[in-house]
Amino acid sequence: MEATGVLPFVRGVDLSGNDFKGGYFPENVKAMTSLRWLKLNRTGLCYLPEELAALQKLEHLSVSHNNLTTLHGELSSLPSLRAIVARANSLKNSGVPDDIFKLDDLSVLDLSYNQLTECPRELENSKNMLVLNLSHNSIDTIPNQLFINLTDLLYLDLSENCLESLPPQMRRLVHLQTLVLNGNPLLHAQLRQLPAMTALQTLHLRSTQRTQSNLPTSLEGLSNLADVDLSCNDLTRVPECLYTLPSLCRLNLSSNQITELSLCIDQWVHVETLNLSRNQLTSLPSAICKLSKLKKLYLNSNKLDFDGLPSGIGKLTNLEEFMAANNNLELIPESLCRCPKLRKLVLNKNRLVTLPEAIHFLTEIEVLDVRENPNLVMPPKPADRTTEWYNIDFSLQNQLRLAGASPATVAAAAAGSGPKDPLARKMRLRRRKDSAQDDQAKQVLKGMSDVAQEKNKKQEESTDAQAPGGKVRRWDQSLEKPRLDYSEFFTEDVGQLPGLTIWQIENFVPVLVEEAFHGKFYEADCYIVLKTFLDDSGSLNWEIYYWIGGEATLDKKACSAIHAVNLRNYLGAECRTVREEMGDESEEFLQVFDNDISYIEGGTASGFYTVEDTHYITRLYRVYGKKNIKLEPVPLKGASLDPRNMSGLAACAWSARAMSSMPSPGASMPGAPSARPWPRTDWHSPRLGEEEEGALSTFC
Repeated sequence: MEATGVLPFVRGVDLSGNDFKGGYFPENVKAMTSLRWLKLNRTGLCYLPEELAALQKLEHLSVSHNNLTTLHGELSSLPSLRAIVARANSLKNSGVPDDIFKLDDLSVLDLSYNQLTECPRELENSKNMLVLNLSHNSIDTIPNQLFINLTDLLYLDLSENCLESLPPQMRRLVHLQTLVLNGNPLLHAQLRQLPAMTALQTLHLRSTQRTQSNLPTSLEGLSNLADVDLSCNDLTRVPECLYTLPSLCRLNLSSNQITELSLCIDQWVHVETLNLSRNQLTSLPSAICKLSKLKKLYLNSNKLDFDGLPSGIGKLTNLEEFMAANNNLELIPESLCRCPKLRKLVLNKNRLVTLPEAIHFLTEIEVLDVRENPNLVMPPKPADRTTEWYNIDFSLQNQLRLAGASPATVAAAAAGSGPKDPLARKMRLRRRKDSAQDDQAKQVLKGMSDVAQEKNKKQEESTDAQAPGGKVRRWDQSLEKPRLDYSEFFTEDVGQLPGLTIWQIENFVPVLVEEAFHGKFYEADCYIVLKTFLDDSGSLNWEIYYWIGGEATLDKKACSAIHAVNLRNYLGAECRTVREEMGDESEEFLQVFDNDISYIEGGTASGFYTVEDTHYITRLYRVYGKKNIKLEPVPLKGASLDPRNMSGLAACAWSARAMSSMPSPGASMPGAPSARPWPRTDWHSPRLGEEEEGALSTFC
């Protein structure tokens, strides 16, 4: 960074992503005397640079994701400092100086994702503190005097610590708007301080061992509370105190043991998002149809069947997302298809046999997931969209007619059904599998499926001959795409549990990497990285990366990209595969490994066959003996050619010439009597001729 005349007028600088590990820091930064904010995230800093002392007007300092073990240095000499963000470092208790809390304007402090075991000393002296984040540490107690002076706090995050209780002085936080306590073992904490926090808008208590007995009986005073998260607890029913929240907009009660909902839920007139996934619900009350502002309803992994969904659910005119995967639904109410704004409908892993014909009239639908419903027969799309579609006849005769059955089959079904009963089909669908007439129901469904398949086959045959417009179809348009089997590369349970899975490319095939080697990449290899997680609705979601080593061969690069796409197709994921190159990884990829990856020299061999040149070794032998010819290796140099052994060299030359035309075993040698191959008299020569010398160099 060159010194120029504009440096004193610079108000903000972002130096994130640079490498300051070796102690190098731009000296010209101290010339920016008017600097208001400075970002040094992910720069490898191990200590605060001394150049900060010259920035007397600095208000915001961010040093996140570094290797800082201490904040001691020049911070206390910056009188205008308002915000210190030092998350994701290696700070311990002694690394937080006491004198920074004497700064009059300090109002934002973020020390999350560090190694603190207690609250910083003198923290209670920061009377102007507005935002305090101490999450993801190992703090086990909060001193009683901490909140005596911090009465102006607006945001407090103490999640993912080891807190078992909260100080009673927290009731003094009357201006607090956001309180996050996720992941603390607060089993014996009654949270009696909550009703006094009248300005509270967001309350997150996920995984805090909440039960019916350790929640406040009333929260009527919290008139501004709009976002409540009580997921991953031990609740058996909806706490009564939640029914009296007049401004409630978002409520997460997933991963509890709730078996039923009260009729009092009609008081949630402002609720827009309701998450009840992973509970024990068997039905929903009709009062849920009165939540006119509801936009997102999540019911995954419960025990709901067709009777468990109220028929008036179509009154939810603002509903945009409805998720009820992994339940016992045989049908869905026809009125659900009347929700005009419905964009996402997830019904996979149920027992669906058909869907209302009105499903085709959901004009805003973007996602319709009905996977893993083996008996599902989709209703045909109606030809006339102007007909009345909101009273669908679900009788057996009508379903057979819609499936394309012959009139005789429809008449036979009508004759065998007796008097018409509008509830007959619903009753048949609700019968248990062990009922006496379960076999008959299976036969009916199989017949409907066969009829539909036969009709589709005829339609395909009639359209194969000609394309639209009467033109003959090209030969490649009639080819059937082969069904690819990815099971030979990926196991059946891949991507079904939250976590991280990594494969290494070896011989064109992905090979699973042990967990102990996650984050360690060979420079000459390529990898596929799968991150599985639960989204806000409780459904599985995935991120897929393929990492390219700097020394990787072409076959590994291609296979990693191909198998990453194969993995996405195998999971049915909607995400895209992201290419990551060695030394240029994205922040999202680094966060998968908590910014802790390393490179190792070497890698596996390429999957291609390699052709190597054959190397021959030149040797020199001394041949001697009369009756028994012997060979003795000698050094390959001129001094080894002893004139006294010229006869032996001549024999070697003759042997080379003879071996070039040697017949198969048992045949006579050329130039020798047939009775005795290898005649001794032919092996002697007084001197070497040109031909013998050439044979000698070739043979020896």
